[in-house]
Parts: sequence; C-alpha cells; structure tokens
Amino acid sequence: MIESGNPRLLKAPVKDGSEYSLYLEYKIGYKEENGSCIRRKEGLSLRLTANPRTQAQRTKNKETIELARKIRFEREQEFLQNKEGYRLKKSRSVNFLDYYQNYIKKYTKKDVRVIEMGLNDFKKFLMEKYPHFSTRVEPRYINKKMMEEFADYISEHHRGTGISSVHRRFKKVILAGVEDGLFSENPCKGIVLDSREDMLVKEILSAEELQQLFSTPYTWKYPDIRRAFAMTCFSGIRFCDVEALTYGDIDYGNRIISFRQQKTVGHSHKSGVVMPLNDTLMAIVGEMPKDATSETRIFKLPPNNGDDNCNHFLKQWTKAAGITKHITWHCGRHSFGTQLLSNGANIKVVADLLGHSSLKYVQIYTRAVDELKKKALDSLPKIDM
Repeated sequence: MIESGNPRLLKAPVKDGSEYSLYLEYKIGYKEENGSCIRRKEGLSLRLTANPRTQAQRTKNKETIELARKIRFEREQEFLQNKEGYRLKKSRSVNFLDYYQNYIKKYTKKDVRVIEMGLNDFKKFLMEKYPHFSTRVEPRYINKKMMEEFADYISEHHRGTGISSVHRRFKKVILAGVEDGLFSENPCKGIVLDSREDMLVKEILSAEELQQLFSTPYTWKYPDIRRAFAMTCFSGIRFCDVEALTYGDIDYGNRIISFRQQKTVGHSHKSGVVMPLNDTLMAIVGEMPKDATSETRIFKLPPNNGDDNCNHFLKQWTKAAGITKHITWHCGRHSFGTQLLSNGANIKVVADLLGHSSLKYVQIYTRAVDELKKKALDSLPKIDM
C-alpha cells in the first residue's frame, strides 16, 4: 500500500516483474449475509519501475506517485460528497478562503489579528503544498491529512506560544464552518500542537537595557509611545489594556489603577486588576488634563493596523538606543515579570500583579531568571586551580 484512506492507493506487479501498476481500491460497504467488505477497484494507467537504477527512473517514479496521490485525494473527496448526499453539496462548493475572509470581517474580538495570521499562513501553505488550491479550495477538499500538514507548516513558521495561538484561531474558523454545514465533520479534530507555554521565547529587557532605552530620546511621531511602553515595562499591563486606559481608571487620591483585562474578561475570575501606583507609575500616567473626562484615554497612540503602527515606532526607538533584540510591546510585560522575580518578589505577588489566576503562567519567568543567573555566573573570569 502506498497511501491509506478510502480509496486506498495500491500497487501490483505486472507479469514480468519489471514494473508496478497503480490502482485505487474503494471500500463501499458490507454484505448483509456475512458482513464481508465490498470493494471496488479503479485502474489509474500509471506504472512505476520496480527496481529503478538511474536517477531519471527514480525521478519518474517520484512524479508518478505524486500524481497518483493527487488523484486519490480528489477521488476520496468525490466519494465522500456522493456518499453524504445533496444536503451538503451546495455549502461545500463555496471557496473556503472567501468564507474565512468574511468570518474576519464579522469578527469583533481583540484577537482578530491572529485570526488574520491564520488565513495568511493557510494561503502560503496552499501555494507551497497545493498550488492548484492556492486561490480556491472548497471545504470538501480540506481533510485531516491536509490539516496535519498545515499544523506542521505552522510549527515550522512560528515560534513559541505563537504556534498554538495561530493554530487555535484557525481551528476556530474551521469549527464555525462545521456549524454552518461546510464540513460533515471537523477535519482538525484530534490535531493538537505543542504550545511551548513553559518557555519564555520572547526577548526581555534587562535593567541596564531599560535604562539605556529610556535614556534615549524619542524623536518620532506619537510621543505618547514612550510613556505607553514605559507603562508596560513598569506595570506589566498588556498593550491592549494600556491602549484602552482612561483617566477614569486612575484613583489619584489613593494612587491606585483599576481596570478589566480585555484578554480575560468573561473567561477568568481574575479579569479585574487593581494595582498600587508608585512614584514612577504616577509620573508615567501624569496629571489629568483640565479638558479631559473620565472617558479620555491616557495615551494617544496610532491605530495598530497601518504602516505607522506602535510596533513600527517601538522598533525605530530601540534601534536608536542600540538594542539589537527583537522587542515588541509584549516584551515589556515579560521584562516586568522577570525583573520582579530577579529582585526577590514572591511568585504569588507577581501573578497577582500580572492578573494571572494561575501560577503556571508565571513559571516561565522563573526559568528566565534561572537563565540570567547562569549567564551571570558564566561571565565570571575562569581561573586555573
């Protein structure tokens, strides 16, 4: 057998044994009288050299097998469609890429950018692996084998938690397709990627690098980017929450900030965060302007979907500061957690400040601290004993 499924791709030797003939074998049912399987064969008029001796023969065999596999895949989809009947034919004839794009247009949650990444990755995957589906792929051609290959593709092209993040969002769209009748069953069922949530894969800024960055003048548009990034680095608040902070979230009298985390609201009892403001954070927030209201946002930032976005300006600033690490806004939050633990803070306190309901998400910072300690020890001069 060359490839499993229904139909299976099989080979049989020809009379003189010099070649193999390729054919498909369908399992179409069972006999009522004895329960034995009913099978049907389809010849493909394709042959392989039995014992290829030259490079040309090996190349020809490889090309023939690839062609046979594509034919088997198409026959499998046709067989499934005929078996499932007319009810699914109409919905399964749509272009899944169009369906995905319409899903994005209607999507209103904050993780829409990751949903879009899933579509872009899928298009690139199709271009590379299934070029005949690069502009149009009907749901009937999306099976588990293709989804397993796509999962491998995501693993190769993303790092750390980004792997599971993109894959989860893609599966979310697939599940919507199942509910809308595009798929008879979920082709992603049982496919799980390693989230690598026990690893801190994003860069962190050391205390010296933080000093280096904030000593470097910010000379680009949107000067509030400097204050906003300082807020993430010295409070650990996520960028999406920093972006949405208003003066109504600040209790100036008691020096407290309180807000609901957009990422976890509705999903965790720890979505609400109350944090004391030290002198540094009070200076970052600043006084409430006279013309501001409780709904006025503290930081005036550019929209994050154009070329002049927050990451673009952060990249320019870190480059000017001589920092060669790949720093994003979320690195500020990671730097905050790592610095606290490096300075001896209790892990439970750090979890509370970061708004985590579980300690497992803070464990990654302890591993980062251990790595920093190791690097510090390794930097000591070596002596002969």
